[in-house]
Amino acid sequence: MPGKASNTADLIQAGLNLIHQAISIYDSDLKLAVSNRRFQEMFDLPEEYVTIGATFSDTIRLLLERGEYGEIDDIDAALQVRIDQAQAFEAHYLERTRPDGRTIAVEGNPLPQGGWVTVYTDITSTKKQETLLRSRSEVLSDQLLDHTEKLSQTNRELAVTITQLEETKYQLTEMEARTRTTAEMMPAHIAHVGTDYRYTFSNRQLANVMPGRATDILGARIDETLGGNAWKHIGPRLEQAFLGKPSAFEFTDEDSSRRIRTAFTPDDRNGEMHGVYILTTDVTEESQARASLAQTHKRELAAQLTSGLAHDFANLLTIILGLQSRLARMELTEDGQELIAATQATARRGGRLLDRIAQMSGPRDVKLVATDLSSFLNDIRLLARPTLPDHIRLEIYRCDIGGTLMLDAGFLQDSLLNLLLNAAHAIGERSGKITVTTTSVRDTWLEIAVEDTGIGFSEKALNHALDPFFTTKGEEGSGLGLSMVYDMTRSAGGNISLANTPTGARVTLRLPLRPAPQDAAPGLVLLVEDSDDIRKSVREMLMDQGHTVIEATSAEEGETLAYVSGIDLILSDISLAGSDMTGVQMLDRLAASGVAAPGHLMTSLPSGNATRQDGERRYPLITKPFNARELSGFLNTPRSKEIPT
Repeated sequence: MPGKASNTADLIQAGLNLIHQAISIYDSDLKLAVSNRRFQEMFDLPEEYVTIGATFSDTIRLLLERGEYGEIDDIDAALQVRIDQAQAFEAHYLERTRPDGRTIAVEGNPLPQGGWVTVYTDITSTKKQETLLRSRSEVLSDQLLDHTEKLSQTNRELAVTITQLEETKYQLTEMEARTRTTAEMMPAHIAHVGTDYRYTFSNRQLANVMPGRATDILGARIDETLGGNAWKHIGPRLEQAFLGKPSAFEFTDEDSSRRIRTAFTPDDRNGEMHGVYILTTDVTEESQARASLAQTHKRELAAQLTSGLAHDFANLLTIILGLQSRLARMELTEDGQELIAATQATARRGGRLLDRIAQMSGPRDVKLVATDLSSFLNDIRLLARPTLPDHIRLEIYRCDIGGTLMLDAGFLQDSLLNLLLNAAHAIGERSGKITVTTTSVRDTWLEIAVEDTGIGFSEKALNHALDPFFTTKGEEGSGLGLSMVYDMTRSAGGNISLANTPTGARVTLRLPLRPAPQDAAPGLVLLVEDSDDIRKSVREMLMDQGHTVIEATSAEEGETLAYVSGIDLILSDISLAGSDMTGVQMLDRLAASGVAAPGHLMTSLPSGNATRQDGERRYPLITKPFNARELSGFLNTPRSKEIPT
């Protein structure tokens, strides 16, 4: 508290005033910090010269002008000499006679914080006694008196030296304590090992860096302290350090599963080896961060390498789907139609594979398309049957909803196939059955239940099966299957539940029941696509839906044809070879010039591509590959970026 501090200062000053010696303390800026009344009286100093903050130079100038230091011709030069001595202050002891004939002993010592303290002792009476002794003694020789005087002065100087040494010892002790405290606070183990392999110093942090080891290890052997697993990494490097070779290395401590970094510095003094200094730190988190960063770089590199291939592959799949649509309209046998359906389903799975590749550089958005539930479930049967063992029967029951639904067919197909494979694993080697049932719940939800005749869910699985990395398959499972189904369902606005039945397990998916809008009346479509094969395939899809199509191979040509009277819709690829404009820029220019036909985009660019994202913010977009049904649903869906839940 301020009052208490003030009282303490007054007590200190009162104590100093009782001392018969004069005392002054100047700080490193040569300003008075402390003095006592005897200092003012001895040198007859005015009050302003003994006030805290009074400058050393002003006081010395006053004393020089009074003749305190004898006759001085150049006071300024003499003042500067004393200022220079004060700034490079060293401990000293001297005796001098003042102008009034009195003799004083001056003892000065520097302070650790800067500045110095000086003690002035009036030794006039002592000097008089020495003179009297010299004049009256008839026995002692002049030489003995000289020696006595010198001895007395030497004793006084020795006392000053002893005081200085004691202060230095105190400062060294304090410094050592601070150094040890600082070392023990460091998150690393600092140690020294002698040539006999025994610890001569330790900051007591070994157990924090390498759990399971002792803390008090002074005098212990390093190989016994660390244990065999760590010693096999450290021993050879320590041997090299004893030969004068420093090193730094990392190893995994099997006993604690920590990643450890160790540095050895030889203690070689004047060509003689005294041991090795050791610095050991735990770099487990740093190592994990490096591994994560390396994995991120790998993913970024993979995305860069695959994005171009994915673009071309998506275009090829679009052509394949278009050709398969044409084959499906031909009069083929039932087996042929099944093969066509299987080929189309496989091509669409190839498109979803491209989506997963794209997810390496960006998230995948929900893609709702008009989906015929009967055809969708038939595709599930065709894809799942070859992967299920012969002793497991698959039954699918579809409710009569009527019309098509807006579903993310790709994600839903992946989810159901994942659930079917999980059900087959639960049934195992015995005969069993998997049942897929779809129902409508209050005209609000589409409910899809997958039931099996397996062993059912354990209590732990019911509580944690949707958690990432939870698996009951041991090393055969990744623990990502059900968690991915959960994420897919939630992103589409639905939910998932798990339960046991009297005969096995049930997984139920609920998705928003969204009837697809009715097909719009056929119209005139401007198709802008630079690839001849893709343009032909998309044109036939549009014409099969009743549309009339005019075609352009570049953005410039598309911009010109867009002013043709009667165009109802514009469908353009984003990337157009041979054009200075993208499809996005073309649609922007047309909208700015007053063209009323709504613009739509198609692309095989990955979802993380900046150009794609720019277009997707302003125009409806369909990702290649797509088939005729998906294209129809896309063109007939009211434009909305929001997914109802």
